[in-house]
Amino acid sequence: MKHQTVDQLNAVADVHAEATSLFATRAQRLERWAKLLEQNLDRRLVALTGTEYTAPDLRDKMRCAGSPIDVAFEDPIFRAQGLADDTYGEARRFFELSDWQLHEIVCHCHVGASLPARWTASRVRAAISPGSGVFAWLRALFIH
Repeated sequence: MKHQTVDQLNAVADVHAEATSLFATRAQRLERWAKLLEQNLDRRLVALTGTEYTAPDLRDKMRCAGSPIDVAFEDPIFRAQGLADDTYGEARRFFELSDWQLHEIVCHCHVGASLPARWTASRVRAAISPGSGVFAWLRALFIH
């Protein structure tokens, strides 16, 4: 192992010292996820199939390249904060979502095999205020 100064490391590393403090709450993490999805509103994301019918141990391992969860996992700040992979179970843990909330965000049964990023961002925002249900989703859809 070669010893390097902090300046030398900063020159070659993508350092995000603010990661642990900027997105510390559940709502902040969900809002960041929605903003990541909104970076390309026309992007088509791949939905997970049948999350509500899959056994819990298998559901936790579900993943799909190009999914909304994959968008979150691509973010270096989320990874620095502890998002370990792009699986359903890890997203549920990291974003502190119930199975039903995550199902509403990533499952194919709502819009088919591909999800528009715009729609997905509105579903993520609806999960910020649990209990608001359809009204929070509609508000997020038309305001953002």
